[in-house]
Amino acid sequence: MSATSETRISPRAKVSTKLVRSADIVIPEKLYFRIGEVASLCRLPAYVLRFWETEFPQLKPVKSSTGQRMYRHKDVENVLQIKKLLYEEGFTIAGARQQLRSENKADKKQSPLPFPEKPRSDLKQIRHGLREILTILSARH
Repeated sequence: MSATSETRISPRAKVSTKLVRSADIVIPEKLYFRIGEVASLCRLPAYVLRFWETEFPQLKPVKSSTGQRMYRHKDVENVLQIKKLLYEEGFTIAGARQQLRSENKADKKQSPLPFPEKPRSDLKQIRHGLREILTILSARH
């Protein structure tokens, strides 16, 4: 190509698709969502949701008596998380599955409650005070 010739832009480069980030989606406060509702909410085809159910054990919508998939709020959150990992962060399906598994393990490891460390003498003093109160209250009856 000479310096005077134009550089060609591929047709793909001209197309501008607006990617809606998973974080921008607000999930309505409902108990259950049908697959079509989840598909439109998450901007995904229903067949992708059905495929993800086979690939991600965290995604298990319950089925109604008519056999329709009913997604709970947590399922929709999982769909958005999977979409973010695959489409925005570039994970493979296996990588996204592993990432979700590690996040779930981290969530299950709960830190202990932050009880203040009291010396035994303080506990004995509190116990003694409670016994005195109990004695006073039982003497009134």
